[in-house]
Amino acid sequence: MTTVHTFSILLFFCSLFSASLIIAKVQHHDFVIQETPVKRLCKTRNAITVNGMFPGPTLEVNNGDTLEVKVHNRARYNITIHWHGVRQIRTGWADGPEFVTQCPIRPGKSYTYRFTIQGQEGTLWWHAHSSWLRATVYGALIIHPTPGSSFPFPKPDRQTALMLGEWWNANPVDVINQATRTGAAPNISDAYTINGQPGDLYNCSTKETVVVPINSGETSLLRVINAALNQPLFFTVANHKLTVVGADASYLKPFTTKVLMLGPGQTTDVLLTADQPPKRYYIAARAYQSAQNAPFDNTTTTAILQYKKKTTTSKPIMPVLPAFNDTNSVTSFSRKFKSLRNVVVPKTIDDNLFFTIGLGLDNCPKKFPKSRCQGLNGTRFTASMNNVSFVLPSNFSLLQAHSNGIPGVFTTDFPSKPPVKFDYTGNNISRALFQPVKGTKLYKLKYGSRVQVVLQDTNIVTSENHPIHLHGYDFYIVGEGFGNFNPKKDTSKFNLVDPPLRNTVAVPVNGWAVIRFVADNPGVWLMHCHLDVHIKWGLAMAFLVDNGVGELETLEAPPHDLPIC
Repeated sequence: MTTVHTFSILLFFCSLFSASLIIAKVQHHDFVIQETPVKRLCKTRNAITVNGMFPGPTLEVNNGDTLEVKVHNRARYNITIHWHGVRQIRTGWADGPEFVTQCPIRPGKSYTYRFTIQGQEGTLWWHAHSSWLRATVYGALIIHPTPGSSFPFPKPDRQTALMLGEWWNANPVDVINQATRTGAAPNISDAYTINGQPGDLYNCSTKETVVVPINSGETSLLRVINAALNQPLFFTVANHKLTVVGADASYLKPFTTKVLMLGPGQTTDVLLTADQPPKRYYIAARAYQSAQNAPFDNTTTTAILQYKKKTTTSKPIMPVLPAFNDTNSVTSFSRKFKSLRNVVVPKTIDDNLFFTIGLGLDNCPKKFPKSRCQGLNGTRFTASMNNVSFVLPSNFSLLQAHSNGIPGVFTTDFPSKPPVKFDYTGNNISRALFQPVKGTKLYKLKYGSRVQVVLQDTNIVTSENHPIHLHGYDFYIVGEGFGNFNPKKDTSKFNLVDPPLRNTVAVPVNGWAVIRFVADNPGVWLMHCHLDVHIKWGLAMAFLVDNGVGELETLEAPPHDLPIC
């Protein structure tokens, strides 16, 4: 090879390397956790916030960028931050769930989360993962395409993140602590919010109602995030069609709808074209309530889509929202989700798992007074997967215990199927099945294992639509349906061509969903219901994924500033 050719090749690789340096950036942020007076619904209370903001700051990055976020805890509670939906390839120490991948950041202490966005574009978010602090500690995480690339749809004229939330007049930590003491369900929220504001339909809220501006003829990309603690939500914009183009930072085949349904934790990207008369139109969200006879917040939050050249100051036009229990609309919506292109779905399965999910009732311990057993018929509410109610450790995080070989923190005997087979969605379930066992049980996966999980709702206490979130992974939703999953009949209906790629699946009420993924990210990864009351009750488990071969298939060493318990 000539010197000129050698130099040309070196120049080519140097230019590639320098281009990658230009494209991939390292962003540094500081999050100060603090108490901030926040006034909502005519009342002011101290809320836990990031940098005094509610919601917290929006982080905007490009695919390939690295984030370094130093969290300073100046509040009175322990806290962690979870980067919801970020794959965290080999960086499990930055995932954030308390006592799973780290011990909490104590008051007065700090911790820096370091991770790289790899192969993800769209809308994710971040939130506290301790107690009920995520009621006010949350924000959007927007991932733009790599510089030089573009959206797989026409570039919108503007973009707006819309975060749906829940507000309590009381301190949310006190709300869940009271429920934990009494064994009863926690008090419902006092309002829903859009970007932290309840909107026109609540007392003392009209002046602060969020306004989303738009010009006639423009197309806006709305990034909708359900950050509510415990409530799936319907979302719509009066008189406007919504074209769904992405969800959970994955692109979808576009489809048009009037209404979205998002379970807590889910995100949906939609295009809205300003093709209506220049007026004001309500953006609205309210509950989808699938659990029968369970109390819920039945109010409606609003923002305003406002045409800039509006010809009237009249009251905004109100949309029609589905009935609270409109499961048919939810089913119709969810079945339209398909990946933008054909995808490679695992077809040979190494770990075929069947997980029941649902509620339960613990018998009142003999030493407890009646005041501590205010669940149904003098019991205490609980929840489980495969009849195991998950218990978090308190002296070590699960990942720390795994990495350092610390015994006695967890076991790896989480069952691959329920201990008893029964009519999961029937009406006459034996009361003997209502009380799960408590445990810190993990399920072990070999690196590279091809995994299928059937998530089966149960009618113990009540059936419900459960948003199940898996940390550290995206997965393909290959099928869903109602009743009991039947492998002989239902497997043939799977979509193995273009199923949607998600990080949170809304398991249908009294039904099932099937997900598939490849275990290519070593670490300890929590899978749980994203209704926060349910995770507190134990509706969770965790996968322990072994290291593979070589550095690129091995969990990174823990950072030097990892919090200690």
